[in-house]
Amino acid sequence: MSNRILVINPNSSASCTAGMAAAMAVFAAPHLAPFEVVSLPGGPPAIATWRDWYSVGEPLAQMVEREAAAAYIIGCVSDPGLEAARMATSKPVLGMLRCAVAAALTRGERFGMIGFMETSRPRQRRVLQSMGLEARLAGFIPMNLPMETLTDPIAPRARIEQAARELAAQGAESIVLGCTGLASHAKAAEDAAGIPVIEPCQAAGLAALLAVAGGRTVTS
Repeated sequence: MSNRILVINPNSSASCTAGMAAAMAVFAAPHLAPFEVVSLPGGPPAIATWRDWYSVGEPLAQMVEREAAAAYIIGCVSDPGLEAARMATSKPVLGMLRCAVAAALTRGERFGMIGFMETSRPRQRRVLQSMGLEARLAGFIPMNLPMETLTDPIAPRARIEQAARELAAQGAESIVLGCTGLASHAKAAEDAAGIPVIEPCQAAGLAALLAVAGGRTVTS
C-alpha cells in the first residue's frame, strides 16, 4: 500500500512492536495516512550494541526498497540504518531519535534522556553530535533492563519514574524516552517528573504525517 507510513522495528521483540503500534494508534483517522508497524525479519532481540546497530543497516535499506510507502520510520531510538535507508528511496525516511529531540527542544532549552542500556549512550551521543546538540543534553539515565522487562506495564515503572525525577533535578526541561520499549510509560514518567516527556514513536509519527502532507494542496 503506497499511501501508508511504514514503521520498521529493527529488533525482533514482539512486545516492542506491539507497543509501537499502540503508540501510533492515536493517529488513526480517515483523512490521515495509515500507519503500519512491522518487524525487520531476522533482526536482533534488541538494538543494544554497536554490532546490533550496524547489523540492521543493509536489511533496513533492502526492506525500504521492497515495501512501497509514502514515508518510512526507523523504529529504534538510535536511528540505525537511517542514512542507508534514505539512499534506498526518494520518500521521507525519519529517525525516531532525531524527531524526539527536535520535539523536546520545542519545550525547553535542555532535555534529559531515559535510555535503554548504558551501551546505548555512545550511539545516541553520536546522533546528538551529528545534530550539533550534545551540549543541550542535561543528563542520561539508562534502565539496563531486558527489552521484555522494559515493555512490561508494571515491572519497570518505579525505576522509570525515579529516573524522570532525577533528570528534572539535573536541569532537564523535557525528557526524551530513549527506547521504543518505554512507549507505554510516557504518562507515568511525565507525572513523576512534572515536565514534558517526549515519546519518540509519536514524535516521529507526527513528523511523518507532516512530511507526507507537505506536498499536498490544502483546500477549504
